[in-house]
Amino acid sequence: MDLNAAEFREIVESLRRTVAILREVDVRYALAGSVASWARGGPETSNDLDLIVAPDDAQRAFDALKEAGMEGSVPPEGWLYKLQDGDVEIDLIFKVTGVEDVHEILDRAEVMRVASLDVPVSRVEDHLTPKLLAFDEHYLDYTGALRVARALREQVDWESLRARTCHSPYARGFFGLLEALDVIPGEDGARPGKGDGTSGERAEPKPGPQVRVVN
Repeated sequence: MDLNAAEFREIVESLRRTVAILREVDVRYALAGSVASWARGGPETSNDLDLIVAPDDAQRAFDALKEAGMEGSVPPEGWLYKLQDGDVEIDLIFKVTGVEDVHEILDRAEVMRVASLDVPVSRVEDHLTPKLLAFDEHYLDYTGALRVARALREQVDWESLRARTCHSPYARGFFGLLEALDVIPGEDGARPGKGDGTSGERAEPKPGPQVRVVN
């Protein structure tokens, strides 16, 4: 993707404005969703902006962003607030499927340089957990999750992700696909991919870039 594209520049500018406001009102946050995956070296994105905040800070953050001129709405789902900053939609998420305490996501977030800012970025397994648990018989599109898993495999705590999602047969199916594609080893540590004809193993790829900077 051309990082000078207008749509991506708008997301970057919205990130800068939003982060500045949240810092002013002393609200902890973590960058999430596709932009967080991109910041870690994952697939390029032109999607909107996701930020995770603690439930007890969500209303204050929502009000501060509206006071700064953003349009806001409260969806009926009860786990996020939606804001509109120009053409950029911002999801302010305060409940995450598969994670009992959102504070744990904030504690696990790692500060990274994104768009010339030091931004807490959520871990990949915290991004993948709700994705995998959203799969059901009516929605089973592994494309996005697979792209993230392949690009960021070295940054994922696979054991933790399995434990969080193993109750879902659709998540187990996703892990089976990753094993068959030799993205990750099986639970017994074996890799099904082709190697030298004896061990069934192949050399691991080098991890991708850890930091993305847009000036």
